[in-house]
Amino acid sequence: MNHRELTNSLYGYLFVHFIGDHEDGEQIYFVLSKDGMHWQDLNQKQPVLRSTVGERGVRDPYLLRSADGSCFYLLATDLSIYHRGGWEHAQATVTGSRSLVIWESPDLVNWSEPRLVEAAPEEAGCAWAPEAIFDEENGDYLVFWASSRDAHDGDGRGHHIYCSRTQDFRTFTPAEPYITRGENRAIIDTTIIKASGKYYRASGDGQITIESSDRLMGEWKVISTLESLGLALTGKDVEGPAFFKFNGEEKWGLLVDQYATGRGYMPILTTDIGDPTGACWRKPEPREYDFGSLKKRHGSILPITQTEYEAILAKWGDSQ
Repeated sequence: MNHRELTNSLYGYLFVHFIGDHEDGEQIYFVLSKDGMHWQDLNQKQPVLRSTVGERGVRDPYLLRSADGSCFYLLATDLSIYHRGGWEHAQATVTGSRSLVIWESPDLVNWSEPRLVEAAPEEAGCAWAPEAIFDEENGDYLVFWASSRDAHDGDGRGHHIYCSRTQDFRTFTPAEPYITRGENRAIIDTTIIKASGKYYRASGDGQITIESSDRLMGEWKVISTLESLGLALTGKDVEGPAFFKFNGEEKWGLLVDQYATGRGYMPILTTDIGDPTGACWRKPEPREYDFGSLKKRHGSILPITQTEYEAILAKWGDSQ
C-alpha cells in the first residue's frame, strides 16, 4: 500500500500511553478511537505490553508505521520511578538508563519481545521521551530524545535533545546534539510532524514552543508558544506534547499532558500549525472529548486503517 492509498484508507486511531508512577502504570496501554476525540480503553484497562528489560518499566511510548508500511515500531523511555523508589535519582545524576526500549509488530496485534538499545552518549544521565520520523531526504529514520548532561562550563546540568539515525531500529549511529536552549537550561519532550510540506516540532522548554523548518536537519524558526497563541498554557502547566493529524481533514491535534494538575492529556486543535496568531488554534471544551477512565500520560497517537482497528478491537476489546 503506497502513501496515498494508506491515507485514503485511514479509519481510526490507536493511542499508546502509560498511566502513572506505580508498578503497572509504567507499562504500555492501548486505546482506540474512531474520531480522535473519544477513546475506548482496551484489555480490561490492563497493560498490553510489559517491559521485562532494563528498569522493567517504560514511559513516554511513541508508535510509528515504517516508511514501507511493512511493520510498526514502538519506542519508549527505559525508566521505572516505581522500582527506583521515586524521582530523586532518575534525572539529576548519571544513574539513569541511556537505553531505549523497542518493540516491533507486523500488524499491531502480534508483538516482539522488548529489546534494549543503547542510544544516549556516555556522559548522559538519561534518555527520555524518544520519537522517530522517517527522513525522506536521507532515506532513514531520525530518532530523537532528551538527555541530561553536565554543563561544559562545569556549572550544573542541562537537558538537551539528542538524535541518531537508523534503518532498522537495531543499529543506530552515534548520538549527536540536536536541540539545545543553553548549557544549564532544559528542553524535553520534542515531537515532530510533517504538514503541508513543512516540518513542525513542539518542545517543552519552559513553554511549549512550536518551530518550523523545511528540513529535519535544517534551520528551525520559532513560530509561537501555547502561551503566545492565547491558550494560557506554559511548561508549568503541561508537558509531553504529541502531534497527530486527523484522518481526512486538514486538521491537527497537539496533545499535552496536564501534569501540574494530574489530569492527564488534553487535546489542542488547529487547522494551521504554522499560524502564529492563535486564530487557527483552539482549546476544546471538556465536553468535546473523552479519554476514557484511565489517566492518559505521555504517549502518542497513530492513525490506522479499518482492518487494523478491527483486529486490535478483536484482540483486546472488552468483550474478549
